[in-house]
Amino acid sequence: MRFISTRGQTPSVTFSEAVALGLAPDGGLFLPETLPDLSAKWQGWAKLSYSELLREFFSLFATDIPAADLARMAAAAYTKFDHPEVAPLRKLDDRTWVLELFHGPTLAFKDFALQFLGHLYEYQCLTRNESLTVLGATSGDTGAAAIHGLLGRAHAKIFILYPDGRVSPLQERQMACTAADNVYALAVDGTFDDAQAAMKTIFEDQEFRVRHRLSAVNSINLARVLAQCVYYIWAWLRLPEGVREEAEFVVPTGNFGNVLAGWLVRKMGVPLGGLRVATNQNDILYRLFTTGDYSVAEVRPSHAPSMDIQVASNFERFLYFAENCDPARVRAVMAEFKKTGRYRFANLDRDNFTASRASDAEIEAIIRDVHARYGYVVDPHTACGFKGLATDRPSVVLATAHPAKFPDVIKQAIGRESTHPTLEALKTKPLEKHRIAATVAAVRAFIEAHG
Repeated sequence: MRFISTRGQTPSVTFSEAVALGLAPDGGLFLPETLPDLSAKWQGWAKLSYSELLREFFSLFATDIPAADLARMAAAAYTKFDHPEVAPLRKLDDRTWVLELFHGPTLAFKDFALQFLGHLYEYQCLTRNESLTVLGATSGDTGAAAIHGLLGRAHAKIFILYPDGRVSPLQERQMACTAADNVYALAVDGTFDDAQAAMKTIFEDQEFRVRHRLSAVNSINLARVLAQCVYYIWAWLRLPEGVREEAEFVVPTGNFGNVLAGWLVRKMGVPLGGLRVATNQNDILYRLFTTGDYSVAEVRPSHAPSMDIQVASNFERFLYFAENCDPARVRAVMAEFKKTGRYRFANLDRDNFTASRASDAEIEAIIRDVHARYGYVVDPHTACGFKGLATDRPSVVLATAHPAKFPDVIKQAIGRESTHPTLEALKTKPLEKHRIAATVAAVRAFIEAHG
């Protein structure tokens, strides 16, 4: 299988090349030339383990990797998860399930992709006899998961940008308390969008990119999105057969990668009942899917910091399909959005999506209500998914992080903290972070000095 850029000005590449590049040289995002049809395959996948399902799914895309190597990496990817099912589907009542995606080493859904991506990166370094510089930006969980996917790997250095003071203290500790020689936690003096903009601009500098063998770890990297597709299929196969095609998957999302994975699964022929985009008060995606208006507003810090985003980078992949796979239209729309910060869709097909938004006050109330009704504690991001759940159909809410990562909000809501031994151990470790300006020059200079 070959992979193409959404902007159409990069020659097609192999899966391994798409993973290594992350962002296409023309500034676009990679997608498969054609999506595989899973309609005749998923029936045979119901009895597979999670790692076996990952292997079968990726065998359709990673056609340049020998089957034995792919199987080995898939088998190793989830050995650090603390639940035997990897992604348990928990039933709360007859119409509500929670897909627990927080059983990995950093207690967030990003571990599903980044544990596997760490093995892919190491495989590429060894087979090519090269080193790698991984650059990412995070609003909270991606950075920690990326770091722990590459922790201690001899052939890779990882630089993670995050907005100083705008991630939770425990999220910061997961990035800045590793004591690993190949990890650099870079606290920038701005928002996540500032960090992400600097990162993307650096990737556009082809000389710098090639010289440092840069690769992207954000969900602009297609391997991230594809790995997240797997848990939709896994959960859907574990629903009662009578509700599978009716159930709506409710997805807390900020950068659009998580919900995009579910949408791609539908396009590949797995009949998910629907998708609901759940946002916090930084609601660009809510506004898009309710009004057709995609416009940047001020980022306001919230109880759900991983969704404090106004420029959803994965939206470009959705745009490519929405514009009938026309890269010229994608280039025009993205150029207009970059210039004005806004694009209005006259005929956006919103049939595949519903949307909701939750304020900080609503997040606290939802955490309290879910705990009172079910004896179950959800983190602030997952709480957004419980806002306005459909009453006429079953729902699967994606639980994107462990509540212990946000002890202050949980205590405000239910009067006690949620804890986890992994996080408790971090509280006594020294922070090792580097404060830098949220500029291209500052980030480039830091990589030059430490890469």
